[in-house]
Amino acid sequence: MQKWTLKEIIEHAKKYSPYYRELYSKVSNDELTSLPIVDQAVFWKSQVVTTESPDGIVFKSGGSTGAPKYSYFTHKEWESFCQAFGLGMSEGILENGDRVGNLFYVGDLYASFLFIKDSLGNIPVVKTRLTHFPIAGQTDHIQILKTLEEFNINVILGVPSAILTMLEKYAQDKNKFPKLKLEKILFGGEALYDDQEKALRNIFPNIQISSIGCASVDGGLIGYSSKDCSHGEHRVFDGSNIIEIVDTETLEVITEKNKVGKILLTNLTRKLMPIIRYPAGDLAMWVEDEGVSDRKFKLQGRSEEAARLGTLSVYFEDSREMIMQALGDSSGIQFQMIIEHYDHLDQLTFKISGSDLGKMKNHSGEILKAFVKEKPGYNDILAKKLIHPLKIEFVEHNDLEANVRTGKLKRIIDRRF
Repeated sequence: MQKWTLKEIIEHAKKYSPYYRELYSKVSNDELTSLPIVDQAVFWKSQVVTTESPDGIVFKSGGSTGAPKYSYFTHKEWESFCQAFGLGMSEGILENGDRVGNLFYVGDLYASFLFIKDSLGNIPVVKTRLTHFPIAGQTDHIQILKTLEEFNINVILGVPSAILTMLEKYAQDKNKFPKLKLEKILFGGEALYDDQEKALRNIFPNIQISSIGCASVDGGLIGYSSKDCSHGEHRVFDGSNIIEIVDTETLEVITEKNKVGKILLTNLTRKLMPIIRYPAGDLAMWVEDEGVSDRKFKLQGRSEEAARLGTLSVYFEDSREMIMQALGDSSGIQFQMIIEHYDHLDQLTFKISGSDLGKMKNHSGEILKAFVKEKPGYNDILAKKLIHPLKIEFVEHNDLEANVRTGKLKRIIDRRF
């Protein structure tokens, strides 16, 4: 596996990446905690890549057309990414002889299906021998069920909301698929909530359910799920990534257990597009003592960089700019995003306030139209009933939620956890 030391990653970024060269121009100490935290809004508008003529592979992060976010990997970096993730998957609930149906999504530079396909191929056969069936999530549900039954597939991998939608269709007429016997579900791309898990167990009471692991196409490796991980827990990929959890207000590094902060990622397998102290967009807390190998942490929802709506990443800064443009000459605009979960699906609400609410309320159609343009995948997953429709609310300033301690307006409020 290709990987470098932290010092090598930092030196390469300072020398070859215009973004990091400027970011670190006034920094004399290369200790990780002395380096500035990446500002995502600036990062994605800057020249981060360290060469103008790379060989490799490109994926889209966030699905945004107005402010496209593309992640670059050399072929070797992508191979190392998948190798590390595959090793992590081998520590989970997969076993010799499992027949695995890959139901993640593919196309339009989306990474998940290809990433899982390549990661499965990197699970050492000396540990676990598998048969992989690359079905893809956009396949017709009935055809998926037929394939699962025909090939005696006992494990499915995919997005929880999509898996549940498909299996609820199966539950309506189980007699059509009498030989279908699922034993395991490995989920990724979004969190699995208690109501979804209960619904899945109503269909298959004895099924094993686990996270497939945690990663993103922008930040790379986050954590793997071992057999001793409880719901929401993952372990750090020691040697391939560095996880920091920092206080959301002071940004001080948290080392103690059971204190929630936001995750910063530093990737040791990427030089083409360096990832150093990059906000993952997740909140988490340590659940093991400092110094433990592959230290375990537990996810606690989304932080203030982006909301995760089904399989879409909705970035706060992109959405704020979109709303400002849609509202034109309105004044005093403030905005926050609320994520909720009910009836097995996520819902995103834009709460908007301003000095002239009466005038602003006439622009909800323009905001929705701009959002659909910004997120071309929105209508697709909405049509598949994988999310609730976007909700737009115009409210008074005092109806927006602020941090009790600091008075700062909360940008993203995740009520799902």
